[in-house]
Amino acid sequence: FDEINRDHLSAHLKSITYYALFFPTVEILAAVAMALIIWYGGSESLRGAITVGTIAAFLQYARRFFRPIQDLSEKYNILQSAMASSERVFKLLDRQPHPVESEPSVEDFGLPGVDSESGVEAGVPVVPTWGGRIEFRHVWFHYGDLESDEEDGEAEWVLKDVTFTVEPGQRIAIVGATGAGKSTLINLLMRFYRPQRGTILLDGTDISTVPASAVRQRMGLVLQDVYLFSDTVLWNIDLGRTDVSEERVYEAADRVGAAPYVDRLSAGYEQRLGERGSNLSAGERQLLSFARALAGDPDLLILDEATSAVDSEIESQIERALEELMQGRTSLVIAHRLSTIRNADRILVMHHGEIRETGTHVELLEMDGLYARLHRLQFAGSPSVT
Repeated sequence: FDEINRDHLSAHLKSITYYALFFPTVEILAAVAMALIIWYGGSESLRGAITVGTIAAFLQYARRFFRPIQDLSEKYNILQSAMASSERVFKLLDRQPHPVESEPSVEDFGLPGVDSESGVEAGVPVVPTWGGRIEFRHVWFHYGDLESDEEDGEAEWVLKDVTFTVEPGQRIAIVGATGAGKSTLINLLMRFYRPQRGTILLDGTDISTVPASAVRQRMGLVLQDVYLFSDTVLWNIDLGRTDVSEERVYEAADRVGAAPYVDRLSAGYEQRLGERGSNLSAGERQLLSFARALAGDPDLLILDEATSAVDSEIESQIERALEELMQGRTSLVIAHRLSTIRNADRILVMHHGEIRETGTHVELLEMDGLYARLHRLQFAGSPSVT
């Protein structure tokens, strides 16, 4: 950090030095040009060769000539910052998502096209329905360059030998303190990252052999921070997916309880939302995200702190929407509020990247371990888990 900070300071001082030289130089040149015009023009005017109006005109021409150069010198620092920012932007755009391992294509995976009777354009690849069985086999994960960090002795595993199985239709809750690795599990399952060791299976198929689009198309992800686009309510639910009809959007919104809130809007489903849904409350945005997930009819539902940002007034409605959303599909729920996952079929308790406990709500309380301490922390104010 000190090295990066010194480089930043050096670059900033260098930029300031250039500005301190460039701006006064331009100012001096402008002043000299004006002085020369007045001196030469004045002498010519005294001889009657030109008029005073001609001199005034040339003075204005000189001012207009140097004004853009002066503005450029004033904005030199901004120009340098913009150039540095553009380098970072283009570096990000040029970055390949998987530079090492090749990504199997949808065509290689053999996904079929469908005809117009299904409501999807003919020839558009679709993903076969998954059964919903998830299996993590001895998964280890580390953010960053593992080899480099191991050489420096700074390798820190976020997940350590994580193994568990989720059967089709089960509701699995994942709890643990901040930094335990809960969200990392979801990142790996959605193929945002790849584990350094171990295997993740969907219905017995290694997800690394399946196109990322095929994996994600059969999953519904609902996050704590809901992102809504500056578009209509209808588009924010169907996201432009050709296989999601308007009727399915209306049905999904009605089933999760979002329809009454949409109907209150002046243009209904055609109402354009502000940036990130600024004209909606947090609870209304969350309901729209549930409708978005349900409209896609996912086989696997993933909820990452999806109920932590809602107020008490809409909390009961959110819970009813969750019941409707999770019905008949495999669900993974990450939650800090233990009251929302009491009815889960199984609860996984994570601590420092490992699964320390597993069982139902009642079983874990009887074990009087990490989960029981987390429960007492929330409901009885006991000391925090270390």
